[in-house]
Amino acid sequence: MTASDIESMSISELLAMASKEDNDAFNHQWLGYTETYGHPELLNEIAKTYDSADPSHILCFAGAEEGIYTAMRVLLEKDDHAIVVVPNYQAAETIPADICSVSGVPLDEKDNWSLDIDRVKGEIRSNTKLVSINFPNNPTGSVLNKDRFMGLVALCREHGIYLFSDEVYRLVESDPATRLPQAADVYEKALSLNVMSKAYGLPGLRIGWITSKDTRILSKMERYKHYLTICNAAPSERLAIIALKARDKILERNRNLLHRNVENLDVFFGEFPDLFEWVRPDGGCVAFPKYLGRESADQFCEELVEEAGVLLLPPKIFNSELLATPQDRFRVGFGRKNIEKGLAAFRHYLLSGSFKR
Repeated sequence: MTASDIESMSISELLAMASKEDNDAFNHQWLGYTETYGHPELLNEIAKTYDSADPSHILCFAGAEEGIYTAMRVLLEKDDHAIVVVPNYQAAETIPADICSVSGVPLDEKDNWSLDIDRVKGEIRSNTKLVSINFPNNPTGSVLNKDRFMGLVALCREHGIYLFSDEVYRLVESDPATRLPQAADVYEKALSLNVMSKAYGLPGLRIGWITSKDTRILSKMERYKHYLTICNAAPSERLAIIALKARDKILERNRNLLHRNVENLDVFFGEFPDLFEWVRPDGGCVAFPKYLGRESADQFCEELVEEAGVLLLPPKIFNSELLATPQDRFRVGFGRKNIEKGLAAFRHYLLSGSFKR
């Protein structure tokens, strides 16, 4: 119950959404090397998901992780400084920290995990090169207020700082009205990261991308990619093209699943108000409830998986070298279709004699 992705599908299910032409293209796909930037048709379909990007603004990767790694290695040098929000997806912190000086700015737990733009401003130095954010956030599920987001864009523009925006959970917000613009659509020095793994529920394709109007940086990243994966897998690119053409249908399916599952979580945590503090996340498929029980949250998670076979991510997983992180919260994932089974085992444990309140 901690998976960070949404229930996936089989190749046959995905191909059933394809046109005859796209089915034929998949079945007759040549298995040689592909273009390093990505198949032209794939770049075209990705570009359609942005308001102002075109295919020349996109570079594909083997998942989001390669995109993060490449961007940080290309953008940052040892004398630079980067600013990263905390808590975060581990690579957002550890990769830049291996290169240069990094400062953390906390998401405000008392303000629905929002970001204080003045705190970011206070961390800017003469050598600050990059600000890294992630909304909807992993692990909290928070979405930044649009005015604050645009304030951050304005701050980065004022200082000529790159904005790296991890947007992998975009399009599965609880309320579409909270959806943020994609950073690459609104800022010339932004890099928007996305992937087929999260909102689209297709991590097995290993197709991610970075979109930026700064084509000089994209070109440098493309050259760096030659020392990593070189190019994406041709069958995966074909399947990603099919998925993006069917994105409205896939996203509707995934949003419906998340809506049902978060309602189950509302009911479950409502049964145990003395043990958990629960707030619905704004977006994505993960949440960060607070544990109110007698032992530590780390110990609780360890005992839960040992006694009931229910896996949650304990707070120690989200420890940061930059700032203190909450030690009384755990990450729960609600993107999979078997959540009822997990909650039943979770409930049985809490009501059994094995669990000591």
